[in-house]
Amino acid sequence: MPLDIHKDTSYGLTLTVARQSQDSDSPGSSVFDLPPTQGTSSISDSIVQPVRRKPQTSRLEISQPTYEVPKPPASFVVISGGTGGNAICAAFSNASYVLPVSDDGGSSSEIIRVLGGPSIGDIRSRLIRLIPYATPGSPLDAIRRLLSYRLPARYSEREARDEWREIVEGRNPLWVGIPADRKETIRGFLVYFESELLKRAHKNFDFRNGSIGNYFLAAAQGFFRSLPSAIFLFSSITNSQANILPVIVTNHTVTIAAELEDGRKLVGQCEISHPVPSDSKPVDNKSSVEDVMSPLDGMGEFISRRQNVMFESTSKADYEPLGSRIARLFYINAYGIEIHPSPNQEYISALSSKEVLVYSCGSLWTRHVRGKSTMRKLTQDLHSIIPCLALRGVASGIARSSSLRAKILVLNSTNDRETDGYSATDYIQAIARTLNGTYQKQPYGLGNANTTYPVSAFVTHLVYLKDGHVRVDPEHITRLGVKCVQITSADGHTTSHNAELLKQAIKEISRSAEG
Repeated sequence: MPLDIHKDTSYGLTLTVARQSQDSDSPGSSVFDLPPTQGTSSISDSIVQPVRRKPQTSRLEISQPTYEVPKPPASFVVISGGTGGNAICAAFSNASYVLPVSDDGGSSSEIIRVLGGPSIGDIRSRLIRLIPYATPGSPLDAIRRLLSYRLPARYSEREARDEWREIVEGRNPLWVGIPADRKETIRGFLVYFESELLKRAHKNFDFRNGSIGNYFLAAAQGFFRSLPSAIFLFSSITNSQANILPVIVTNHTVTIAAELEDGRKLVGQCEISHPVPSDSKPVDNKSSVEDVMSPLDGMGEFISRRQNVMFESTSKADYEPLGSRIARLFYINAYGIEIHPSPNQEYISALSSKEVLVYSCGSLWTRHVRGKSTMRKLTQDLHSIIPCLALRGVASGIARSSSLRAKILVLNSTNDRETDGYSATDYIQAIARTLNGTYQKQPYGLGNANTTYPVSAFVTHLVYLKDGHVRVDPEHITRLGVKCVQITSADGHTTSHNAELLKQAIKEISRSAEG
């Protein structure tokens, strides 16, 4: 008797099973067949002679609802300074952050003066900003508090040194809540930093206004002799997934200079963007020359007199205009000679693999002074962006990238010292002019042709605030091949970009660029 086929559609499933013969020549029996039982007439009577026929194959059909796989978010290359893009980091996911290594302000200037090496202040600032959120009192929050701590600028040199010793020896309350393994790892590198300073005790390191995070990162860089390795260690300890790319990978000091349109030259980022008076205290001239007994000096390091150690980023908003616009920005060595360093190859690789390039904006700083609220406005950090562009290979990496579908300049609402009087068009032209520059030794003969790219090869979109103080001429900018995207800040004011609104604007730009 043939076996009835049972269909159960209650779960969208259809099962089809073929009954097989029990003959010895049968290819097999179905698992659903009941075995013949002797002495049971009701079953034995139902057994018939086997009929040879082609066996049917068991089939399982499953009907499932279809789901649309969400498209992964766009990938970004973000060019900015350390404090220069912190306020809008939330607007980017899957981002590689390209940061300069030429900032010589604050405690970075003192580290460079005594130990040499690249500036790590901007990198430390971004690493701190990208530490994942942690509940107050948690171990990660305690680590963030320690590495973001800055010794007060109001301290005397002795007071600052005494507090530093408390931290190095593990006695300071900042260590409370940090697990023992991470505490000893961080403290070990701080001890290494202290030992390197003792080797150069005659240079009288000033701890005032010093960042513990800067000291830790500088110690790791000096120990490994590798800035990327130091960044990896910092990220590992803080559970950060940040992809930070120093624009130049070097163990030596990187110095920038600016040539103004009136012929003047300014050396160092602080002198260009936010100069402060040098210490009035006399400095031993020996600290300005190379020490033949030092294991690290004499390697082309730029060791200057103490300056800018008291600089605080809150002072960037109060500036005196340069008096003349910057004609060009370039790198120099310890002897003041123009050089052309090679960019980080991971930076160039990111330009050929990521989907959106963002020239980021500056930082929002707010503080209360004697009862008055002083809003630190966002200012375009050209002194942080341009050093990331004035390198050979970057222009072609941006212009010829097959993956970059949008190249966005995020314009701020106000100008600063080196961009005083700039319009939005001036910002765009400064970026294009820098990228179209020549950053290699000029060969002899006729083989020195240089490709000049149009503005739209470097900037495809301008994002700006509706009521910003930087003049925007959409018609003129559109003629340059750049699309203008206007956004309104969340609170109706123009002091800063809102990260969420900026994220939505960039998402729309990326979506339209796909089509």
